[in-house]
Amino acid sequence: MQYEYNRLKKFVATAVIALLFTTVLVSCKTKFDHPDKQIFHYNESSGILSLDPAFASGQATIWPCNQLYNGLVDMDDQLRVVPAIAKSWTISEDGKTYTFILRDDVQFHQTEFFPFGKPRYVTAEDFVYSLGRILSPEVASPGAWIFQKVKRDKEGNPAFKALNDTVFQIELSEPFPPFLGILTMKYCSVVPHEVVERYGKDFRKHPVGTGPFQMQLWEEGVKLVMRKNPNYFEKDSAGNRLPYIDAVAVSFIVDKQSVFMEFMKGSLDFMSGVDPSYKDALLTKDGQLNPEYADKIKLITGPYLNTEYLGFNLKPSGKRNPLMDKRIRQAINYGFDREKMMKYLRNNMGYAGDGGFVPRGMPSYNPERTGGYSYNPQKALQLLADAGYPNGKGLPEITLTVSAQYADLCQYIQHELEQIGITLKLDIAQPAQQREMMRSYQLPFFRGSWICDYPDAENQMSLFYSKNILPAGSNYTHYVNKKFDQLYEKSQRCTDDSLRTEYYVEMDALLVEDAPFVVLYYDKVARFVQKNVEGLGVNPVNMLDLRRVRMR
Repeated sequence: MQYEYNRLKKFVATAVIALLFTTVLVSCKTKFDHPDKQIFHYNESSGILSLDPAFASGQATIWPCNQLYNGLVDMDDQLRVVPAIAKSWTISEDGKTYTFILRDDVQFHQTEFFPFGKPRYVTAEDFVYSLGRILSPEVASPGAWIFQKVKRDKEGNPAFKALNDTVFQIELSEPFPPFLGILTMKYCSVVPHEVVERYGKDFRKHPVGTGPFQMQLWEEGVKLVMRKNPNYFEKDSAGNRLPYIDAVAVSFIVDKQSVFMEFMKGSLDFMSGVDPSYKDALLTKDGQLNPEYADKIKLITGPYLNTEYLGFNLKPSGKRNPLMDKRIRQAINYGFDREKMMKYLRNNMGYAGDGGFVPRGMPSYNPERTGGYSYNPQKALQLLADAGYPNGKGLPEITLTVSAQYADLCQYIQHELEQIGITLKLDIAQPAQQREMMRSYQLPFFRGSWICDYPDAENQMSLFYSKNILPAGSNYTHYVNKKFDQLYEKSQRCTDDSLRTEYYVEMDALLVEDAPFVVLYYDKVARFVQKNVEGLGVNPVNMLDLRRVRMR
């Protein structure tokens, strides 16, 4: 199988792009409905189902919700928890009581569909209502799990308390150090009860928050427009009120090639991610922007807290399963070249999986201490021989279930493992079907990915805690290790960040040794941006933050 660069494909694609840019250069900027306004345009191919933060469970919803809403705290680009509506907070010595001091100058949006008349300021009672709403069975928010550590009274009411208008308190049933990071999730946004009560389920189309932008227009599947909030509470270091731009416009073009064409025409201000339809035209094999377009667009990259992996099902079945032998799992890990895979199939848009399950960008990412797997076919062959399968002789065919989107990566691995006597059979399944079968332990070997819900490695380690074996949690591999569980429980009680990181490193090292997974790569945020856009950065959770964006 050849993985060489297709020069003809690149030549044709390059010619098309050059023609598009020529068209842009000889025409005026017509993409703005109001040429005197600074409007940031982006596309959401997946569509948006709701603008209610209670349903902010995917990037398509999280991005616009980040423009419309604020919570108690926020996360900066270095994954530090920083003030938002809460200007300060304290945590009790036992780690169970969080007390937040709120700003008194934060207003809810004044919109055409719900004008408050006079300024409506946020109070602690609004957070009691908003966070309690996430737990309401009537709302059925997919974010209800984030408050599983919150203390409940005898009637089942969560311990969210307004001590006065500007003091809000949360009590946990037990210490949970990642909790502050969880509060940065968009589920935890504050909403006004008056608007929610008026519109009910239709609040999804009538969002009112406190964010830098507010709702202007939403034609579902056509266009979403959010205009600048003139009363937004945040200012820059010079005292200028944020945001700088006047509006955000979102289109909903489904076809990725069409999105690419619109970006190249200048109708969109940025694209996120790399699609196979245009990656070879815009990127070199080393993951750099094609030099031909360096004076027209910018490429911004950085670590993305997403681990792409293959998972082994370690649930005992009573049937002969060679994957239950750690040596076979280790041999698979050693049996293919991740660096080569990333170069030829991903244009190095990602980092080869050289360590444990914790991705690059997290404090406990430490491949020097956790160990990892590099390409070592001799080691793989030795492990196969030790397991009783010299050169793979007698080893049964192994089925790997994967969705079509990742078939190219798995075909590459299939070819590589064949060279050392391991035969993989690829079973291509629909993504939803694969997820359901994975969760019910029907797949012996499957492709998965794990994007951080919050910036603490507990989020990754929870996938391998034995008490999270399904249906109680998300231990998809059915991994059980008593020592791992003990370290995990210690980390849960530890409020010292440095010591907790040590526990995470130890746990990740155990996982590398036991090999319940094959780390393929740690993802990378990739943003293609028009040259006239300034202030659009990048962060490890791929959050779209437009507060400080300017357009020349």
